[in-house]
Amino acid sequence: MASKKSCLIIGAGDDTGAAIGRAFAREGLTSCLVRRPRHKEALESLAQSIRDDGYAAQAFPADARDEEVMTTLIDTIEKDVAPLEVAVFNIGANVNFPITETTSRVYRKVWEMACFPGFLMGREVAARMLQRGSGTIIFTGATASIRGGVGYAAFAGAKHALRALAQSMARELSPKGIHVAHVVIDGAIDSNFIRDNVPNADKLREQSAILNPDHIASNYVMLHKQLKSAWTHELDLRPWKEKW
Repeated sequence: MASKKSCLIIGAGDDTGAAIGRAFAREGLTSCLVRRPRHKEALESLAQSIRDDGYAAQAFPADARDEEVMTTLIDTIEKDVAPLEVAVFNIGANVNFPITETTSRVYRKVWEMACFPGFLMGREVAARMLQRGSGTIIFTGATASIRGGVGYAAFAGAKHALRALAQSMARELSPKGIHVAHVVIDGAIDSNFIRDNVPNADKLREQSAILNPDHIASNYVMLHKQLKSAWTHELDLRPWKEKW
């Protein structure tokens, strides 16, 4: 199925990123799925599953931290797939180290994963969207975007920076027709990691006490479809049982 518009998902992992890709494909966009090259097989499998459902998707294994790679990738999508209507930055990099054990390499690498490629995506996508005067750019944040936690100096630093990027872009681009939103995901997501490491994950799911990736994705679609007279910049999503 061909589409006249596309959606870019940077960080199209097995759970939330996959759900976002599927959700926008169902809206008639071609989902352009990006994940590091070492996950190429899983990425192509996700794209194929979307195509098997009758929607449009393409896999683009790429390192989102590489400026030249990102510029070329977005040029390729615009030229060979379809103009970008939506772009989602969804890389996490959630690591925990006591401050005295946080090396400079860890701190730098977390920022390189969770913030820097968000800037690259935002800059390159904005340049194309500005030409059309429309589009949606969404950044996935976390609890660490608004408060630091014990052992999360690197992660909170990166996520705070990503939030600041989103705010600055919104102030600059909203008057020019581009909707920039930041989504704070506050709570555990029903993901492979949680299922493998949280003994009561099944019980939490039964209680709707854990974030469902499909429900997160539906909110991203909602943000994209908002009328510009009432745009949301920051949206926080958490299960009813989450303490905050």
